[in-house]
Amino acid sequence: MTNFLQFVLALIIIIVGAKTGGYISTRWKQPAVLGELLAGLVLGPTVLNMLHWGVFSDGHLGEFIGHLAEFGVILLMLLAGLELHINELAKSSKVAALAGTLGVAIPVLMGWGVCILFGLSTRQAMFVGLILAATSVSISAQTLMELGLLRSRVGVAMLGAAVFDDVLVLLALSVFTALTGDMGAAGVGEVLQVLLQMVGYFATSIAIGMWLLPRLANRVDRLHINQGLYLFTLIIGLLYAWAAEALGGIAAITGAFLAGLLLSRTSQRERTIEGVSTIAYSLFVPVFFANIGLQTNARNLSGGLLWMTLAIIVVAVASKLLGCGLGARMGGMSPRQSLQLGAGMISRGEVGLIVATLGLTHHLISQEIFSMTVVTVIVVTLLTPILLHRLAADSEPAMATEPALAPE
Repeated sequence: MTNFLQFVLALIIIIVGAKTGGYISTRWKQPAVLGELLAGLVLGPTVLNMLHWGVFSDGHLGEFIGHLAEFGVILLMLLAGLELHINELAKSSKVAALAGTLGVAIPVLMGWGVCILFGLSTRQAMFVGLILAATSVSISAQTLMELGLLRSRVGVAMLGAAVFDDVLVLLALSVFTALTGDMGAAGVGEVLQVLLQMVGYFATSIAIGMWLLPRLANRVDRLHINQGLYLFTLIIGLLYAWAAEALGGIAAITGAFLAGLLLSRTSQRERTIEGVSTIAYSLFVPVFFANIGLQTNARNLSGGLLWMTLAIIVVAVASKLLGCGLGARMGGMSPRQSLQLGAGMISRGEVGLIVATLGLTHHLISQEIFSMTVVTVIVVTLLTPILLHRLAADSEPAMATEPALAPE
């Protein structure tokens, strides 16, 4: 069998497996991403070790699938930006800002602390803390909708806090990867150069996005080009992602997210989301989540690493309850409401997986630590709706006084 036919067969197995896992997951009222990730785990070295079957002799097959997965990450972050409005950041309440900020800072510190206790290097420990700082509230939003609480004060604040969380984690990730790449013999001058490079990228990209992109989108939309608007969006997303890493020294996913955020201001936003979602979720995003499972070997989690994984799971839950809950309390929420908001922020989901994958790609964490974080993401994603349902089931669905944000 030729290498191309091996690639086609592997894609068929991965896509069918991922979509089947996603369907089963949604039937069990869990996010589709969880099923897609578990499908990848089954196909990967944890269970079936698919890429080492006799039918797959191409040594570069995993690399080809990895490239498709990386494209899926770009599309996922582009969509994340498109589905937000810039003015949502300004409209988010004091509670959302405090909960989102402390919900990043405390998991980073607690994650770093527990990893140092288990003997990890400072760099790896800080990166694990950064993974734990990420959040994904899609499953929490679904649970709150079932309880009639999505437009409650807790629901609105939770969704607003998630916006702050996403932005802060992406910025922190970009700073971390930029500085760790240059810190080998870096002095103050080199660090300042990196920071100026980042500031220059953001300033230029935002200026272009605010003034030029809406005009270009309108012009392209009027041209007789087949699917021209979707093609324009993809090109801008890829260009911003490339420029972010090649010119700005920051993570490519940050550039894709920024492109989506700026394109969300255009009048074609809804059509763009629909078209790009079709492209992304029919192929590239399922391959990305399945590929995480293909790279994960849960059999490595034995001995000391197993105890470390259990400790990280406890920290993953406690740090969001403490950080987001404390922020909500400082913002004027009751203790029960603060605990509900913290529980809603526990799930790491897509964002945590993206950060972990970037860390593995850039050799910031080892394969064993990557497997540990993937297992942690799975466990806390399963725990979130259970914990949130118990905490929120007896609450009154009081309507919020400010408009709800769109769930991630």
